[in-house]
Amino acid sequence: MTSTDDLVSVLKKLRLSGVLQTLPLRVRQAVDENLDHQEFLYRLLHDEAERRDGKQLDLRLARANFEHEKTLEDFDFHFNPGVPRSKVIDLATCNFVDRHEVVLLLGATGVGKSHLAQSLGHRAVRRGHTVLYTGAGPMFTQLRAARGDGSFDRRMLKYTGPDLLIIDDLGLMPLRGDEPADLYEVIRQRYERGAMIITSNRALPEWPPLFGDALLASAAMDRLLHHAHVLEIEGDSYRGPRRTRGAEASP
Repeated sequence: MTSTDDLVSVLKKLRLSGVLQTLPLRVRQAVDENLDHQEFLYRLLHDEAERRDGKQLDLRLARANFEHEKTLEDFDFHFNPGVPRSKVIDLATCNFVDRHEVVLLLGATGVGKSHLAQSLGHRAVRRGHTVLYTGAGPMFTQLRAARGDGSFDRRMLKYTGPDLLIIDDLGLMPLRGDEPADLYEVIRQRYERGAMIITSNRALPEWPPLFGDALLASAAMDRLLHHAHVLEIEGDSYRGPRRTRGAEASP
């Protein structure tokens, strides 16, 4: 009869040692429910598959670098009726990621752009996609530093490699130095190869001047808008004082 030590040795060799976590439970079920060998083996290996899927999900979430655990389930659509709920729900299918499309979330500070961006990113991660979330400022800082130490191409891969890149707060600060060229390069390399979500408190007509060059702006905006979903969000800030529902407006 095979000893437990022998079984553990074989499972480790096959990189299936996680099976040991649920083996006692499945053995009891096999006896109590009179399971045949095939059903017993299926349940045991299904446990291992779920365990590995969970580890991969945790790894993708860690690599996505989200600021907060934001989900669509805890997004308050009632606070700002200006949020196009049906469009957001459609984007939550993450078909735009499969099609390498762009989502632009535009609106004033505090209307929920970052929450929505990270929520869609979470959905993408849970559907098996690789995602990276970054603020526009930190991205430009890293690329500027990479130019200085000769690691620019390798650092650029960080932003062009994931299935979905989320850039938060683009245009919050004026672009300077090589930042317009770096932004164009990110857009160019991801065009029809990877999806993007970009949030900004600037309206689209304000974007071209960010590049400081008409030709560069035209090339960037042409690629950015070719397969774009543009959501312009109006309404109150979630961070401001909440108005009592039904309260009369001040004179």
